[in-house]
Amino acid sequence: MQRIQARAVPNTAVTQLTNSGLPPLLARLYAARGVTRKNELDYALDALIPPTALSGMQAAAHMLADAIAMHAKILIVADYDCDGATACALGIRALRSFGATVEYLVPNRFQFGYGLTPAIVELAAQRKPDVLVTVDNGIASMEGVTAARELGIKTLITDHHLAGGELPDADVIINPNQPGCNFPSKDLAGVGVIFYTMLGLRAELRQRGHFAQRPEPRLADLLDLVALGTVADVVPLDHNNRILVHQGLARIRAGRMQPGIRALFAAASRDPARATTFDLGFGIGPRLNAAGRLTDMSLGIECLLCDKPEDAVRMARELDQLNRERRHIEGDMQLRADEMLASIDTGRAAGIALFDPEWHQGVIGILAGRIKEHRHRPVVAFARSNEGLLKGSGRSIPGLHLRDALDLLSKREPDLLRTFGGHAMAAGLTIAESDFPRFAAAFDRIVTQLAGPEILKQTTETDGSLSTQEMSLEAARMLENEIWGQGFPAPLFSDCFEVESQRLLKDQHVKLTLRRGTERFEAIRFRHSDPAPERLTAAFQLAVNEYRGNASLQLLIDDWEAA
Repeated sequence: MQRIQARAVPNTAVTQLTNSGLPPLLARLYAARGVTRKNELDYALDALIPPTALSGMQAAAHMLADAIAMHAKILIVADYDCDGATACALGIRALRSFGATVEYLVPNRFQFGYGLTPAIVELAAQRKPDVLVTVDNGIASMEGVTAARELGIKTLITDHHLAGGELPDADVIINPNQPGCNFPSKDLAGVGVIFYTMLGLRAELRQRGHFAQRPEPRLADLLDLVALGTVADVVPLDHNNRILVHQGLARIRAGRMQPGIRALFAAASRDPARATTFDLGFGIGPRLNAAGRLTDMSLGIECLLCDKPEDAVRMARELDQLNRERRHIEGDMQLRADEMLASIDTGRAAGIALFDPEWHQGVIGILAGRIKEHRHRPVVAFARSNEGLLKGSGRSIPGLHLRDALDLLSKREPDLLRTFGGHAMAAGLTIAESDFPRFAAAFDRIVTQLAGPEILKQTTETDGSLSTQEMSLEAARMLENEIWGQGFPAPLFSDCFEVESQRLLKDQHVKLTLRRGTERFEAIRFRHSDPAPERLTAAFQLAVNEYRGNASLQLLIDDWEAA
């Protein structure tokens, strides 16, 4: 059972925020998330860190501006997840609006794997590009960049993943996490990096007088793509990322979005006028990701590039169907994983590694994430790749940097990991199938060393209880409009309740009526079938329940324990 505990709230910050005009509830929530001044909640575009703060930006802008002036052919090499798809679509749309000749290539993950490999360069060379631009990949592509250079193709790497001990010999690299880059926000997603690159390019083109005879594009019109990719990639929402997401959501809510994103909202049965980060992360993102997981991300990219609403709707429906197939595959994989986990004592195991020869390579990341959530352990799930290799996808818990853990493991066991990369919360790797038992043991040892008992203790952090006035539909609507996400968690409250009634919906959700003194609340706990105790302490979110045109307050229960 999880332990429910309240977050610490610095009273000085609460007072400062309240005195600056914030409602007391928001002041308390933001103070608990490290906000001390109201200007940290300024989400205007002019509050963004300037593009010039990124190392290599001037060189990248010159390189792309020269390519446009010479009518050179630019080819974007994308990644096959939602971040990569939105980054590719943004790069294509922006460059075309500047007058560039640009196409894209996205690797099939099952045939080519990840990144700018020599095989991808060979495939790209068939299109005779002058410049290759990577989005959301490339920082580890030493061999691929060398192959491009040998063919006389220039390379611009735009990425956000952590660099290894060696950087590719690219013409230019834009990555806030490369050594020597002092960009204050290290948490940009891949789509954020290419957005910044396009801002730098536009400034260079403006200086060259490029827009004297043509309209200057509004790059802010692409912020719906930035918001979607940023949220879906689960990067921490620091102040800079919250600006990007806020601005993107504002445009979606106002109806100013790409036709493909509008169509995806419809396919997910979600209202863009009330769009939230939850919608982007759990409604729209998975439908785009389904293409890259099961077939080819080209369908997702084409949906985002499409300007004809009827074509966008057709592609969004195809993506929705792929997502349904992904759920079915995931369900079967989860059943097999549960059988394996029954023999694992998570009280003693620190890191979990699982493999089944029937598992789908495109879904292991989701499976690892589900197990991580339920077991509160770093998890790596493996599927067969080719030539006796396994491809692994890992997910971590707060306090354990997964890529750093794999880096340490590679130093301890130099011949174990064939490839690896990623960041704090997610990583990918390749090992020999015969080495799986060895990896499982080594991974557990490394996690045991790096993660102390407090990190491995499963707790649910809440924002404490709410007053009668705060337990309201108005408060739920107010919170719904704020920006929450990774590293800036959505408000979760806790209190003691008496259970007046409860029933099981569809054999998988518990519907309850709760009482606190004289107050009664409707509540639901999704994907949970065990009955609630008569008196409980619940961790819950405030939610707006819309039914037949009527709105009411509903508590979404995340966890409970007997009171």
